[in-house]
Amino acid sequence: MSVDHGQMEAGRALGLSYRVTMLKIVIPQAVKNILPTLGNEFIALIKETSVVSFVGASDLYVAFSYIGTNSYEFMVPYLVMALIYIVLVMIIASLIKVMERSLRKSDRRN
Repeated sequence: MSVDHGQMEAGRALGLSYRVTMLKIVIPQAVKNILPTLGNEFIALIKETSVVSFVGASDLYVAFSYIGTNSYEFMVPYLVMALIYIVLVMIIASLIKVMERSLRKSDRRN
């Protein structure tokens, strides 16, 4: 478990109910511990959606392939598609960094 069992015991010893102990003590610490891993998995999921398009799912790849077949220009749509993926991943990565920083500030206060 990512949060020590003693945290639950401490909350219960203070007279908090199970629900309040989970909401105020355990879950915030668990989120802080899993955020980097969860963020990396989300970014990997975004990157791998382009791989799914080869299996049959419709996404950005299909739309840009359609543009390429109509204009006989495949390089520009694929470069735009790659740029969209890069921008999307960079935005998500920066949001995750901001969330990690804000959670880290609470560690410094103690």
